[in-house]
Amino acid sequence: MTTSVTPDARSHTGLALLVIMIGVLMVAIDTTIVVLALPVMQKALHVALSAVIWVIIGYLLTITLVSTQVGRLGDVFGRVLMYEAGFLVFIVGSALCALASNEATIIGFRIVQGLGGALVMANSGAVIADTFPPDRLGRAYGFNSVGYTVGAIFGILLGGIIVTYLSWQWIFWVNVPIGVVAFVLALRVLRDSGKRQKQKLDLVGMLVLGLGLFGILWGITKLSTDPFSAQIIVYLVGGVVLMVAFVFIERAREAPMVHLSIFKVPTMTPTLVAAFLQGLANYAVLFLVIMYLQGVREYSPLKASLLLVPGYIVGSFIGPLSGKLADRLGPVIPATAGLGIQVVALLIYAQLGTTTGMWVVVVASITSGIGASAFFPANNSAVMKASPSQMFGIASGMLRTFSNVGMVFSFAVAILVAARSIPRNLAFAIFVGTTRLTSHLASVFTSGLHSAFYASTIFMALAAVLSATRVFMKSSRRQGA
Repeated sequence: MTTSVTPDARSHTGLALLVIMIGVLMVAIDTTIVVLALPVMQKALHVALSAVIWVIIGYLLTITLVSTQVGRLGDVFGRVLMYEAGFLVFIVGSALCALASNEATIIGFRIVQGLGGALVMANSGAVIADTFPPDRLGRAYGFNSVGYTVGAIFGILLGGIIVTYLSWQWIFWVNVPIGVVAFVLALRVLRDSGKRQKQKLDLVGMLVLGLGLFGILWGITKLSTDPFSAQIIVYLVGGVVLMVAFVFIERAREAPMVHLSIFKVPTMTPTLVAAFLQGLANYAVLFLVIMYLQGVREYSPLKASLLLVPGYIVGSFIGPLSGKLADRLGPVIPATAGLGIQVVALLIYAQLGTTTGMWVVVVASITSGIGASAFFPANNSAVMKASPSQMFGIASGMLRTFSNVGMVFSFAVAILVAARSIPRNLAFAIFVGTTRLTSHLASVFTSGLHSAFYASTIFMALAAVLSATRVFMKSSRRQGA
């Protein structure tokens, strides 16, 4: 049933979506802009080669660890309030990063920045679900995805300009005025309209979930930077044990952090697992392609990143179309089609050789951008439409957690695959952009990349199959819709 919306209401929801897009854009800028500045930051801050990667992974790890928890805080205290708090934390974290003076401070302040990013990303989906009626939800997520892709483009372009003409500190200072403008707009435009749950916070559940995720993700991440050891086994086993304990704790709590009944919604589990598999298959591609372009083809970090821009540009046009299609036909078709298109992109990447024309990279980037932009709005819409309205925050946070866990695993897989062909320190140096490969090692490394891309293809195909199974499931109607 189509919901009737007045022009004034449409104007307000349009402004609200613009504010949310700015927030997502700001977080997305930081995912690409930092990559270009790594060589300069490593030299200026005297960061060890094995530690410089934590400037990226520390940020991602923080968002992954706390997304579900801050989504829950949104359900309890207000999703807009938590979203606006995310702006403030992100602004402070960005300013602190710009003031960092050594390895410890830059990594520590990136963690602060990641906490702000988690508050923004985990609650943005819930704020959209509160603001838009069900029949316009997919289209709203489609436009929100434009914010991310445009942010990724700006990150590459601004990063290139800043690294070339200004100091590295400006890659963080640039977030401050954007964040202040977005925060002021959010205060004026956004209003909490969702149902709040008046109950105590499940602090025990939050702690156990956080520690469990930390053990697993820390163990996996250490595998990418250190040799396999008993300590890594302890982290992995301990994390799994805590995750099992979390399930039993939540079942016994009167007011659990995560109502496990949400997984009984027929389409919820395959949608979340599809997000995990997509992150697992896709995120490593960014690192592997950049390593290929910088190490094998001897491109600068800026030139390597610019080859990926066409994919982001094309993707920015696909997102709204996919969201609109999800509203008309349901999310399964565009989400599954997006995953299938990404399978094709991975197969194209798997053909890269030491003398391959760069047009192949551009074609693969565009194909991947189309697939990702078709998948995300539809899949996000599927999660929020299936979720009860009083649990939008936790559902949005869980979606971010599942996706980011896949991304962290994917990063570890990328480094481990590279380390099979070349020394690990050399792999780090190639990614940072401070060295190149000899012709022999370039050939060996490229052969190793093929294995990684084919492995990612299998994960992406599994995600597509899982997504397609939702056709046979009857999705529960969302409460409050």
